[in-house]
Amino acid sequence: YECGIPKTGITWVQLNVGYYLVALIFLIVDVELICIFPCAVVAKSVGLMALVEIVIFFFILFMGFLYAHKKGALKWI
Repeated sequence: YECGIPKTGITWVQLNVGYYLVALIFLIVDVELICIFPCAVVAKSVGLMALVEIVIFFFILFMGFLYAHKKGALKWI
């Protein structure tokens, strides 16, 4: 991969799409934490409303996870 070493053997290698799915799930979890952090910081001062927002946010993410699991997107070969 462009490192200066001459290629030997087959240069076309097909990677498993599961690796990309794991990377996308990791990015989704990172963005989720970035979105939930400000709400968690002010949760004590806001009160019950912050807790309701966090629960709704996690519910939406969980429904997306269930949908992906149902479609078989998270199964390894």
